[in-house]
Amino acid sequence: MAGGQEDNYRIGVLTLSDKGARGEREDGSGRLLGKMVAGLGETSRYQIIPDDVDTIVTVLKSWTDDLKLDLILTTGGTGLSPRDCTPQATMAVIDYEVPGMAEAMRLESMKITPRAMLSRAVVGVRKQTLIINLPGSPKGAEENLAALLPVLPHALEKLKGDPSDCAVTS
Repeated sequence: MAGGQEDNYRIGVLTLSDKGARGEREDGSGRLLGKMVAGLGETSRYQIIPDDVDTIVTVLKSWTDDLKLDLILTTGGTGLSPRDCTPQATMAVIDYEVPGMAEAMRLESMKITPRAMLSRAVVGVRKQTLIINLPGSPKGAEENLAALLPVLPHALEKLKGDPSDCAVTS
């Protein structure tokens, strides 16, 4: 890696689930996501909270502003159900979107299921933290994150101020 940041990123995994927060459902997605990004660094924060905009906003702000995590992966709350509010909470805290990443997740998921077009997942940046919304199902979360893994190291390097060109040279 050009920026020398390999294995040094601080990562948070935030599961949004009313049932999970009450202890009524096992969190398969959150733990899986932590394993998938283990090569990028340490998952220093992991939490399960209810689908509540104010609670999600509070945690996202704390993890970015106070803990200064480099990457936050959320899982759950990206669909059309009345309690699905992760995209709204994410939009309330980010400085700007990274729409190509969200589009890439939907594009890859559409190859597997037409229901992928119902995803409202958002990817954006708050300060120097990349926030990625992923589906709540372990299969969906894994497939969506897999689509982004090839570019995550470069994205995180750029957020840390890597001045090198983005062009790929052969």
